[in-house]
Amino acid sequence: MKKLNTISTFRAFQSNNYTLYFFGRSVSQFGTWMQRTAVVWVVYSMTHSAFMLGLSIFAEQFPSFLFSALGGVAADRHNRFKIINITQIASLIQSVLLAALVMTGHQNVWLILGLSVLLGVINAYDVPARQSLINEVVHDPADLQSALSLSAAMASLAKLLGPALSGIILQQFGADICFLLNAASFAAVMVSISMMKMPKMQPIQNKVKQSVLKELTEGFRYIKKESSIGWVIVMLSVTGLIVLPYDTLTPVYAKEIFNGDAKTFGYISSFIGAGAVLGTIILASLKENVSMRKILIGSTVILSVGLIGFSYTSNFMLAMFFAAVSGFGGVAQFTTCNIIVQSEAVPEMRSRAISILLTAIFGMLPLGSLLIGFVSEKIGAPNTLLLEGIAGLGIAFAFRNILIKKKKNVPPDPQLLEKSEELFINKT
Repeated sequence: MKKLNTISTFRAFQSNNYTLYFFGRSVSQFGTWMQRTAVVWVVYSMTHSAFMLGLSIFAEQFPSFLFSALGGVAADRHNRFKIINITQIASLIQSVLLAALVMTGHQNVWLILGLSVLLGVINAYDVPARQSLINEVVHDPADLQSALSLSAAMASLAKLLGPALSGIILQQFGADICFLLNAASFAAVMVSISMMKMPKMQPIQNKVKQSVLKELTEGFRYIKKESSIGWVIVMLSVTGLIVLPYDTLTPVYAKEIFNGDAKTFGYISSFIGAGAVLGTIILASLKENVSMRKILIGSTVILSVGLIGFSYTSNFMLAMFFAAVSGFGGVAQFTTCNIIVQSEAVPEMRSRAISILLTAIFGMLPLGSLLIGFVSEKIGAPNTLLLEGIAGLGIAFAFRNILIKKKKNVPPDPQLLEKSEELFINKT
């Protein structure tokens, strides 16, 4: 591990707490993607409706939109380690309930959607705490970019392998086993947290607490004031509504376009994940003085080109190439937005800034999934995907000058100025 630490891409592993965090989350992420793949496949197998696919994604993500801002306040107020332990236990229970429905033969699409809503509420508190915790488990602030990039790469690797493994398990054993394996994976996070050396005192706990509404308002005022961050969030919101929900249609392509089965669906998701892994590794390896906002625009273009290429490609292997390109652009875009917000926001506002970023994406993605599912039933999946790609190019063009100008006009926080040049290099 010492030799690995000397490589700039992996320098975050110099922090023992981050290493524990990374490996615990790795196991959990694999389980998460296995469950997500199983849920969408079960829903589509039961309904054969692209709209219901969008609704299943909406059911999980929209509650996160509603409660993520509250999750950010909770992460700023309370011990993040304890919050994460609570959310892991709750997620474990949710997975066991899903498995019980399938094992007893009582699976019903509305019960599954109800449990997806429950998971969305849990994630609204889990994700802001988990994302802001990275700043605490990394020993050297200069390693933040490496830590965020490695965490996103790990999530992307899980997206690469998790669906493929889930496809095999779905075919051989059934969805209930996927759900039980996910339930078991949450224990890894709790074990890793228990092994960390907890900070004796977190500065955030000394802060005089205001009302939840006042703290929420304070967070939105901060984002409005720091318009260089605000416009990044606006761009991600628009993309999340129109472009990023493209994966809503992957089961349709697997079953109807390529005449495949659960394994085919797993392969498409895995190639998207492969591109995402490559994207995060490249972002983690970039050197200094690279403009994060130029990378943000470039990744949006790459995502759009991948969707346009995938939309009408009948050759399966060529389609997988474009799926990987889309995965590369999509994860690079979100991860770049994440590191811009995390590195530029002042420490006392960081959790709320992250929660607003997550609120934006959690709000737009489920609405976008509904929109994409509805449009797909009217004009077909290929036409819908083609329009998403064209829209992505339009978004990149529209926001290019705004983002660059705003960054030039808004000075960074003085305490972060020295480190931000390294952190901005690029980079779930």
